[in-house]
Amino acid sequence: MTEGPKIDVKQPRTKRGEKTMRKLLDAATAEFGERGFHEASVSSITTRAGIALGSFYTYFDSKDALFRALIHDLSGQIRSDASAAIAEETDPLTIEREALTAFLRFAAEHKEIYRIIDEAEFVDPEIYRYHYTTIAQRITGRLRKAAEDGKFVESAGEIEAWAVMGMNVFLGLRFAIWREEGDPAIDQIAQAANALIAKGLARAFSKRPPKV
Repeated sequence: MTEGPKIDVKQPRTKRGEKTMRKLLDAATAEFGERGFHEASVSSITTRAGIALGSFYTYFDSKDALFRALIHDLSGQIRSDASAAIAEETDPLTIEREALTAFLRFAAEHKEIYRIIDEAEFVDPEIYRYHYTTIAQRITGRLRKAAEDGKFVESAGEIEAWAVMGMNVFLGLRFAIWREEGDPAIDQIAQAANALIAKGLARAFSKRPPKV
C-alpha cells in the first residue's frame, strides 16, 4: 500500500470545531473550484465559510495546507460513496458497476472536483499521485479477489485496475462534467462500461489462457 502523505491539519477537539473545519473544506471546494489555487485566497475562503479569518489558522497553517487537506478529504468522500454503494454486493461485475455509478453521481454533484484534482498535479504532485494510487489500489484489490474466486481471469490485477480507473475518470469527465442534453442516464453509462469489463475480465468471456 502507498504510504499516505503528511496532512498538516490541526484536528478539532470539539463538535463545534469539526463543524468549523467542515465549513472551511466546503468553502475551499467552492473557492478552488471556481478560481483555482493561485487566485484563491484564505480571506475569500473564510468569507465563504462565514468564519473569522483568525479561525482559519486554528486548523491550517497556510492555503497550501488547506489544499492538501482538501484533496485528501475529496478522496475520502469518493471512497466512502463507493464503499456504501458496494457494501451489500458480492458479484464482482455488479461491484464495479455500482462503484462507477457512485463516482459518476458524485462527480455530477461536485463538478469542481476535476479542476481541483487536475490542479493538484502542479500544486502538490505528492497528494495528486496519492489520490489516484489509492483508488487504483482499491480497484486492484477487488479485481484480484474476483480472480481468486474464479470470477475474473487470473491475470486481473494492477494493470487492469489502472485501465478501469482511467475509463471511469474520463467517463466522469464526459458524462458528468461535460454532460449534454440527451446524454444517456448515469445507470446506462455504468452498464455500458460494465459490459466492457465483462468482455475483458470476466472468465466466462475471456479466451486468454490462465497463468502458468
